[in-house]
Amino acid sequence: MHDPLFLRLRKRLAVKPQSVITLGDICQLFWDGKREEAISRIPIYRVKPEDGNLMIIDIMQVIERLRSAYPEVELEVQGASQIIVEVLNPRKKANPVLVILVWVLLFIGAGLAIMNFHTDVSMPEVHRRIFYLITGEKNDHPLWLQIPYSIGIGLGMILFFNHIFQKKINEEPSPLEVELFMYQQNLDQYYIEHENKENQRTKT
Repeated sequence: MHDPLFLRLRKRLAVKPQSVITLGDICQLFWDGKREEAISRIPIYRVKPEDGNLMIIDIMQVIERLRSAYPEVELEVQGASQIIVEVLNPRKKANPVLVILVWVLLFIGAGLAIMNFHTDVSMPEVHRRIFYLITGEKNDHPLWLQIPYSIGIGLGMILFFNHIFQKKINEEPSPLEVELFMYQQNLDQYYIEHENKENQRTKT
C-alpha cells in the first residue's frame, strides 16, 4: 500500500451512552478516494458507564488500531492529537416553577443593577441638567427625555447581544457568544491537559 492515509482528528464529538465510536466518527479521512468508507467503520472505542460525561481519545489509540488492521499503511496525521468525546446522557425536564423563579430573580437583579448604576453616576441630575440646557426650564421629571432614554437602553441591549429571543439579528457573533466560545476552549484545553492519562506519568 503505497498511497498514504491522511487523517485528522475532529475537535469534539457527542455520542449516546454505550455507543461504539468508529474511526469515521472521530477522524476526517482520505485514502485514494475509494477505501475511506470501509476504513471509517473500524471501531475505536466503546463508551462505558464509568467513562462519565467527558473522555479523551488520543491519536496514539487511533494509530495503534490502524496498525493492527493495516500494518503496512503509511499514515499522514494532521491537526490535533486528542479529541474530546461528550456522552449525551438523558436530561431531566426543567421544572417550570424553578425556571420562572430564576427568571424573576434575574429580571429583578438586572433592574437593580441598572438603577444602582444610574444612582452612582447621578443620572436623574444629568437628565434635569440636559433638559434645562435644551429648554431653559427646570423640571424635576423630564419624562420626554427619560422615556426615550429607557427605551434606548433596551434597544441597545438587543443590539449588543445580537438576539431577539432565539432569533439573531445578523450572523456576527455577540460578545457573549465570543466569551462563551473562549470559555469552552479553555475548558477543553484544561480537560485535555488534566484528564488525558497519556499526558500524565509518575516514575517510581
